[in-house]
Amino acid sequence: MGDAFTEVVIEVDDAQGKPILMQTHPSTEEVTVANERIANVHPWSNNDPYLYQLWITLRDDEGQVVEVVPYQFGFRRVAISSDHVLLLNGFRLIINGVNRHEWDCHTGRCISLADMRFDIDTFKKNHINAVRTCHYADRLEWYDMCDRAGIYVMAETNLESHGSWQKMGQVEPPYNVPGSLPQWKAAVVDQARTNYETLKNHTSILFWSLGNESYAVDDLVAMHDFYKHADPDRLVHYEGVCRRPSYRDRLSDFESRMYLPPKQVTQYLSNHPEKPFIECEYMHSMGNSVGGMKDYIDLVKEYPQDCGGFIWDYIDKALLVHDPVTGKEVLRYGGDFDDRHTDGAFCGDALMFANRREKPSMQEVRYYYGQC
Repeated sequence: MGDAFTEVVIEVDDAQGKPILMQTHPSTEEVTVANERIANVHPWSNNDPYLYQLWITLRDDEGQVVEVVPYQFGFRRVAISSDHVLLLNGFRLIINGVNRHEWDCHTGRCISLADMRFDIDTFKKNHINAVRTCHYADRLEWYDMCDRAGIYVMAETNLESHGSWQKMGQVEPPYNVPGSLPQWKAAVVDQARTNYETLKNHTSILFWSLGNESYAVDDLVAMHDFYKHADPDRLVHYEGVCRRPSYRDRLSDFESRMYLPPKQVTQYLSNHPEKPFIECEYMHSMGNSVGGMKDYIDLVKEYPQDCGGFIWDYIDKALLVHDPVTGKEVLRYGGDFDDRHTDGAFCGDALMFANRREKPSMQEVRYYYGQC
């Protein structure tokens, strides 16, 4: 801070604008606010996303306001009970989630505020209460919207190295990235640190995720330990540990799997599970899909240790182009642009078409998520 600032005023108001905390501090290089107890806090949740208002005001030596920094935040507590049930504010939490890539059929990965507002409204209409930011950090405004709407966020670190340990469809990990290689350790921990420092003040973030499909190795343990040390009040997720059970005691607060069939989910949940179970990806909404959702929802109802999961995924990745043959605007994907080799329609694996029209499968999601 420069010499122009002489005092810092910290104020917290409730949602009705009533002040509940006021402090004044001299302006120094670092201003520390000691822990303050606020009585009768109003907890934040999906059904009641109650936010308090923080104001940080800088004044000069004449008492004039130089700068005001506003920020909204909520109070909530996420934890795992002694019997391995996921809790929010002391009550069982069920994740009715989706994985969501940032996508717009006109502009690709450059999305707009209108896109994000539309997505939040779609979540609300269809009883979707959670989102996994697969597999990178999103536009900052998205987290603000999730704070205000009460959407639970699994904030994923920007890391995926699938092809380094799975080759030609087979698990083949003698050399993988980042592995336990010392030359990668600082880089991946820095990815976790960047994710944390950028997003740590968002109430909506309940879980940090170490990344996606990067095997289970010592460098991932270093990321896990960073999050646990920096932010012990949130939970850490990582699915790849299922590939190497020997790391279970050092990686992830969850038993996380992708597309595990209901019978195998039952086997885990009925055998004294040591961690809550979550499907970080399931259903794979491609083609005539999502019809088997009832089996998963029945397990959520039967086993308290089943947290639910995140459907793969929310929106197709396709581009809207003009078809010179028919004269119509059409959605196109891999191979439609004379690109070879391609994954074909494999990027059409979501609950929404790329132009943000709901697919019929969303009806199934709305029905079953509405039961939890």
